[in-house]
Amino acid sequence: MTAVGIPEPGKPGWRQWLLTDTPTSRRHARAASLYQSWLTLKSNKLAMIGLGILVFLALVALFAPILSPYDPFAQDLGNRLQPLGADGHLLGTDSLGRDILSRLIHGSRITLYIVSLVALIAPIAGLIVGTVAGYVGGWSDTVLMRITDIFLAFPRLVLALAFVAALGAGIENAVLAIALTAWPPYARIARAETLSIRKSDYISAVKLQGAGPLRIITKHIWPLCISSLIVRVTLDMAGIILAAAGLGFLGLGAQPPSPEWGAMISEGRKFILDHWWIATMPGLAIFTVSLAFNLLGDGLRDVLDPKDGGEL
Repeated sequence: MTAVGIPEPGKPGWRQWLLTDTPTSRRHARAASLYQSWLTLKSNKLAMIGLGILVFLALVALFAPILSPYDPFAQDLGNRLQPLGADGHLLGTDSLGRDILSRLIHGSRITLYIVSLVALIAPIAGLIVGTVAGYVGGWSDTVLMRITDIFLAFPRLVLALAFVAALGAGIENAVLAIALTAWPPYARIARAETLSIRKSDYISAVKLQGAGPLRIITKHIWPLCISSLIVRVTLDMAGIILAAAGLGFLGLGAQPPSPEWGAMISEGRKFILDHWWIATMPGLAIFTVSLAFNLLGDGLRDVLDPKDGGEL
């Protein structure tokens, strides 16, 4: 045991300390809650498969220069359109003789880059809009929610195309366009959570202590909205990946010779009948990562959503 009563990791009392029903401090209670949530998630085999795929994707992206057998940009016209396994190219080559496996490996970096930025921008924007609308109410609520409804009235990809057309092609503009189309669902979730929280005795007690609206929103409402947003973010990742791939397919996302998966499919569609692997391999990569996010999102919903009996 340490000086503050926390067992050293690996000692026999560590698991019992985390599973106790009588925590001795706030930190102890938080650690026990997180550990029990992890056990719940761990018991969901499909969620763990999704988590494993995503961890593998992150490792592949991190060590892409080491793992890729060839330069993803190197062209070899004498070795173009090679089938799977030919001349050391495990997944074949494309129309310019570039190794498809190497391009998939480096393309994972672009996918994680897009997903990470959108996952940072859209939920935060939606959280701010939703909590302000739900807590302030009145005309602010009406104006913000009508703006949200306008964004929701358009299909995400169509609206993203309009933004990219206005901003110009490029991966940064694609990220911004996807983020601008992805925030409305988070705003509605945050508003609904805020409406159910703002009239509670808990918030009334905080007001009596002299807390202002800004402190109430940031310190007491936002933490209660985060669980629902995390679940929604995870489930939305598949749609974000497909939107990014769609923009890349149309030539409005990452620009050549960038090994973006959607752009690779666009290039391979011209050879789909005779050289199917050029478009199929990046398509399978998109499918696998999207499925992994959905599986993990379902598992996190069971853990984090209190309406479903989650731990947090």
